[in-house]
Amino acid sequence: MNTFIENQNWRYATKKFDATKKISEKDLETLKEAIRLSSSSYGLQLYKVFIIENPELRAKLQPVSWGQSQIVDASHLLVFANIVDVQENHIDEYVQNIADTRGLSIEDLKGYSDFMKSKIVPLSVEQKSNWTAKQTYLALGNLINAAAELKIDVTPMEGFEPEKYNEILGLNELGLNASLVAPIGYRHEEDATQHYAKVRKSTKELFETI
Repeated sequence: MNTFIENQNWRYATKKFDATKKISEKDLETLKEAIRLSSSSYGLQLYKVFIIENPELRAKLQPVSWGQSQIVDASHLLVFANIVDVQENHIDEYVQNIADTRGLSIEDLKGYSDFMKSKIVPLSVEQKSNWTAKQTYLALGNLINAAAELKIDVTPMEGFEPEKYNEILGLNELGLNASLVAPIGYRHEEDATQHYAKVRKSTKELFETI
């Protein structure tokens, strides 16, 4: 745990990546697994993560990401896209996965399936999209923590135009919406931000035991 805290102190939102350094396939697979194993409401994982390597595509995304250099300089660009309008089929697919994984019958899970459908499907599209977008933040948290253990930098970003990302990546046609962007790679030695002292609230100020 001491190592975990040390790595949390090491990490920061990288402002300038070293474009010459690439994440190994092994480490990338570890990060993907960390995202896959993230907590999620009901376990549904109502999102998809796009790993964008194509330089031409990333060049198109940079202007709609407030021109930030991390978009094109990082080793990889991850785009978290939430399902906009959750329907019964999304829940059915999850229930089938549970049945297959745990050796159960669909009938065994009917109560749980019906409960999820009753709570989720009647919501408005806006409510569903807001909820599924929040789930991507849980996955991002796992990515950030796992990357810090590997001494890989992550810059979580909300500074981009989702509607433009949706258009460029064809997400609208997939029923998805770009909710978060996370360039990953290695900090450039010229990024002065890495030397700044981390500023956080004190433990006394942040926590209150009742």
